Amino acid sequence: MNLPDLWEEQTLAAVRTYGQYCPVARTSELFAERWTPIILKNLLIGCRTFSELRDGAPGISKALLAQRLELLERHGILVREPLPSGRGHTYAPTDKGREMKAIIDAMGFWGARWLELEEHHCEAAYVLWATCRVVDLDKVPSKGLIARIDLADRPKEHYWMLLKRPYAELCSTQPGRTEDLIIRTDSQTLARWHLKHITWDEAIRAGRIRPEGSPSAERMFLNCIKGSPYAAVERAFKV
Repeated sequence: MNLPDLWEEQTLAAVRTYGQYCPVARTSELFAERWTPIILKNLLIGCRTFSELRDGAPGISKALLAQRLELLERHGILVREPLPSGRGHTYAPTDKGREMKAIIDAMGFWGARWLELEEHHCEAAYVLWATCRVVDLDKVPSKGLIARIDLADRPKEHYWMLLKRPYAELCSTQPGRTEDLIIRTDSQTLARWHLKHITWDEAIRAGRIRPEGSPSAERMFLNCIKGSPYAAVERAFKV
């Protein structure tokens, strides 16, 4: 066996290590695992329960999420505390974990500038979940507001955004009272609006968004929704 082959065999046997002292390599061993940056991003925007973290990572299995959380806890990136009920835990980033925000933001800003938004990036439930995470709760009316979202690319599915205090949430079943606003659109348009690639009025004029409800309900809805934290990035290309 030649030296390069021997080095590769020893590296693979070392269980996910590059075998390098370089800080980039050592950080990559932890950070560059599949799903880890997504889990960290969600922790940093306030997700605290296993269910919240899984909702923010559509496609991840429960087993893999549990494995990633255990890894991050072992490295001191997060702390896990039992819920008062004794069932389940809460998760929160440590000071060490919060320092990784600079890495997450750098990835987000770079991606917003250089990568095109494609159809397969626009998973409907995630787009709406992410929109709920940036609701300005101080601007939510005291009685709350319910918006039903009907998607042309998911005609058999309905979603309801419940804008209320102390937090907004996304439901896939009728929440119990009549919605204040119905929004007919598609997943890609919602993603582009969230990223500020298109304005609400531009989408309406193009027939990509069709709101149904009182003008006051529409104004309240728009007043509550903030754009993606990466929406202000100037893109390197135009669509």
